[in-house]
Amino acid sequence: MSDNFIDMLEPTPKLYSKKCKAISLLLRLFLQYGTISSGLIAWYLYDFFIAMPTLVLTFIIMGIVRSKLRNSVIPPKQREYQYNDKGIADWYTAKEFCYDDEAH
Repeated sequence: MSDNFIDMLEPTPKLYSKKCKAISLLLRLFLQYGTISSGLIAWYLYDFFIAMPTLVLTFIIMGIVRSKLRNSVIPPKQREYQYNDKGIADWYTAKEFCYDDEAH
């Protein structure tokens, strides 16, 4: 008998309440468009040559924020898999804000 069993993966949680879906949507929009919006705001307020380093710095910071959110809520056996911003936002919202609402 082989001991090569694949561990069962915990599926991405479903969000049921409107509050949880709204939090997940806001977090997803922040993760997806935070970098671009900070670059555009810096370009509008200052200059193109200030906006480019701002864009690069924000890209690095958003990568760190994304990885911290992902590693804080996704189970350790599933961290090697790729997750998009919607998956990270759903996991984080379900585990941190809407844990009691998931009893459906």
